[in-house]
Amino acid sequence: MAPLPRSFYEPTADKVAPKLLGHLLLRNTPQGLVGGPIVEAEAYLFEDPASHSFGGETARNRSMYGPPGHAYVYFIYGVHWCVNAVCCPKGVGEAILIRAVEPAIGNIPRSTNGPGKLCSALGIDRSLDGVDLCDTASGLFIAENPDLKSFLKERGPLVRASRIGITKSAKLPLRFCLQNSPALSRKAR
Repeated sequence: MAPLPRSFYEPTADKVAPKLLGHLLLRNTPQGLVGGPIVEAEAYLFEDPASHSFGGETARNRSMYGPPGHAYVYFIYGVHWCVNAVCCPKGVGEAILIRAVEPAIGNIPRSTNGPGKLCSALGIDRSLDGVDLCDTASGLFIAENPDLKSFLKERGPLVRASRIGITKSAKLPLRFCLQNSPALSRKAR
């Protein structure tokens, strides 16, 4: 499995997010790889009031400031872990929240149709914050899908919609999903 190159993540998050769909989020475990194609993602931009980077760099969001192609993992509502792919040059806090994947590789015991569910199912937690998503030896990486064109055709169309689960800037059309995937956290309108 070839990881996506670092250059893939260098543009702004709203440009990278739709291109991330269909590629494989993979977790290295003692039992082997687990994961599947990304089918839903949300972009969080530097000047976005809903973004964790909006108030400036902190110990919690430091990974969000780069370099690109790394993971930003955080805890939310005191219950769920969420994983993001960091975009833009180092120093610009932008990332893509991975909201859903279709379970396709390895034994995944639980549902992956939501950011907290997918982290629980794949064993993603704060220990993976900052890992290199471009390195197959890291605990978590994103690989090129060799069947990307056919996967996108089967699960498409690609839909751009408003984000969900937030109150600030919720109406911004920064959620991207493959409309016919059975693993979406919520169908786009």
